[in-house]
Amino acid sequence: MAGLDPTDWRGIREIGHRMLDEVFDRMEHMGEGPVWRPMPSAARQGLKEGLPEKGHTLDALYARYQELVVPYGAGNTHPGFMGWVHGAGTPVGMLAEMLAGGLNANCGGRDHAPIEVEREVIRWALQMVGMPQDGSGCLVTGSSMANFISVITASRAQDLAIRKNGIGGRGLVGYAATTAHGCLPRAFDLAGLGSEALRRVPVLADHRMDVGALSDMIAADRKAGFVPFMVAGTAGTVDCGAIDDLVAIEAVAHAAGIWFHVDAAFGALACLSPRFKEQLSGIEKADSLAFDFHKWAQVPYDAGCVLVRDSHKHAAAFAQSLDYLVREERGLAAGAPWFCDFGPDLSRGFRALKVWMTLGHYGSERMGDMVETCCDVAADLARRVERTEGLALLAPVTLNIVCFGLDGLEDVEVSELVQDLHESGIAAPSTTRINGRLAVRAAIINHRTTTVHTDRMLDAVIALRRDRLRAQTAR
Repeated sequence: MAGLDPTDWRGIREIGHRMLDEVFDRMEHMGEGPVWRPMPSAARQGLKEGLPEKGHTLDALYARYQELVVPYGAGNTHPGFMGWVHGAGTPVGMLAEMLAGGLNANCGGRDHAPIEVEREVIRWALQMVGMPQDGSGCLVTGSSMANFISVITASRAQDLAIRKNGIGGRGLVGYAATTAHGCLPRAFDLAGLGSEALRRVPVLADHRMDVGALSDMIAADRKAGFVPFMVAGTAGTVDCGAIDDLVAIEAVAHAAGIWFHVDAAFGALACLSPRFKEQLSGIEKADSLAFDFHKWAQVPYDAGCVLVRDSHKHAAAFAQSLDYLVREERGLAAGAPWFCDFGPDLSRGFRALKVWMTLGHYGSERMGDMVETCCDVAADLARRVERTEGLALLAPVTLNIVCFGLDGLEDVEVSELVQDLHESGIAAPSTTRINGRLAVRAAIINHRTTTVHTDRMLDAVIALRRDRLRAQTAR
């Protein structure tokens, strides 16, 4: 048998249509059933059959998928999912993924339409945050990779010789608040700078970077012989959603002559909200920016994005000249610069289509409304926490993340309570630590989540807390 196409196209069409209908059925009834359920050992074992020598029928594989995979997902499409910051996806994005799979485009480079779609998406992203349209960028797996690309670009902008000679003893150091995401020290590690080269700046009572301390740290490092090269502000911290004073940080960076980066993994989408855009003032001055379309923009995983103000510095950090990848003036090898010139990946999927279709379908106004609705739901949850005896709001609610403590319970009991809540299937918040205290953390990022779902979650938390307090008394 030659090739891998089916001999019976009618049969694969029929099962394909059935798959599509069943996906739509599941989406239409999203919210029914548990948010999450633990995967039983029998199901795990069912996925350990070894590499098949003979292929299964598509019907059989689809049946196994329905039985072993669908019931045991993370649950982030469900409106009761409030843990971490996971987007929920949309039917439009799902269809775009199907279309992209049919094209099977490699978007590392060359001259073809999917490349132009990604260029348009990057222009939209630059416009959204207010950066110049002649900036550059590319779509990546997520903000971890976007932050890594930004660190690489900033360090090479400081000293391009690093590309040939390595980091050596250059003494490069950067700065980010203690509340910054863990992917930043990891980016410093992977870039060869060492995680200790990222200085952690203390934060104020509102969980935002202490900009005065930043200035002092830069001055002290220079006096000690180090070379400050970048500072990273955060627009939406991972723990409680605080937004650093980006205007003030940029002023310090500009005065010090160092690179100004912003990690806006989920907060960047607040630029589309007339009500919250002001809180992100200064983001438009970033030299580089990392964020995710697969978070608040609801694009299916994965769809991260990095933007760079100076496209020449961006390309200088990554572009290669190779005999087998020559850029021509015409033909399929034309169209320079290629996206592989802006990051480490040569093989790149057509991520841009799902972003282009999602934003193209819903539009910036509706996306901004969705952001505001999520923030309204979070504000309602925070008000209820504040008026409920035994609960304590532990951090200001800047955007859409609510962190609250449970009086009378030790940290280990709070952790166990959240695990019980997950296993109940009612809701799935996460935990974090605020000022040393373990908090229940509800991130309202799902466009399907309403106050009905946050009330249900909080009612369950109150009941579980009451049960634990009664158990304490009984002992």
